[in-house]
Amino acid sequence: MAIRAFRGRLAAVAATTAAAAVGLAAPAQATPQPLPYVALGDSYSAASGVLPLDPSASLLCARSTANYPHVIAQRTGAALKDVTCGGAQTKDFAAAQYPGVAPQLDALGADTRLVTLTIGGNDNNTFISTILACATAGVLSAGQGAPCQAQYGSKFGDDIDTKTYPAVKAALQAVRNKAPHARVAVLGYPWIMPAKAQTGCFVKMPIASGDVPYVRDIQTHLNDAVRRAAAETGSTYVDLAAASEGHDACQKTGTRWVEPALFGTNFVPVHPNALGESAMADHTMAALGLG
Repeated sequence: MAIRAFRGRLAAVAATTAAAAVGLAAPAQATPQPLPYVALGDSYSAASGVLPLDPSASLLCARSTANYPHVIAQRTGAALKDVTCGGAQTKDFAAAQYPGVAPQLDALGADTRLVTLTIGGNDNNTFISTILACATAGVLSAGQGAPCQAQYGSKFGDDIDTKTYPAVKAALQAVRNKAPHARVAVLGYPWIMPAKAQTGCFVKMPIASGDVPYVRDIQTHLNDAVRRAAAETGSTYVDLAAASEGHDACQKTGTRWVEPALFGTNFVPVHPNALGESAMADHTMAALGLG
């Protein structure tokens, strides 16, 4: 009986120990879910002109798989939904930009946790009008003087203040309404022109020497409008002014972030190249604290 009782007690102790071990075992770790990330915006977000093209996008959007949203997604493991499209304006957030291209806001939802975008440069044709008008004036003046400023004065800046700024603010508020739990980052535009005329640049960017600071000031005006709109909607503004200094379209290949109007490498001129898109990704991640 003593041996039988001992064996019974031993079995009971073993069972109790096993049960305790099960109870103390660490709970199974849930697999982290990828960050739901939606990329909105225009050609600076789409990297229009940079190969390879995104096969999932309309050819009219000229979206690249080397754009800064793809770079961010690759580095962070985020689950990217990219609806960026070349030529997009703020109005294309709520309406179809092209047949078969849905309004960009449709990509957002309550589950979205990160949104990035560049927008505003195409409203009122700000970039297009400035570059074309000033380049035409520059060619006609053989690069001398400030013919564009003399002809247009404050027109571009006035349009930015009275039309672009309120449109960007409304667009950002619409983003926040559609994705209330998301962090929203809107990027400034990297420099297209240097602060003053540089030797040899006129061949690539035919802006008259006196108009170089004028064009630069228009871009400063636009970026400030985007910054103010971001601040007033609780969005993060990614300031690229200091970072893109010395990487403008007048610089050599391998240094410039934006390709020039002539003799560049992109099939869409005056847009960021792959180096520029990668740098835009770097600074966006830094601004958001993403590792």
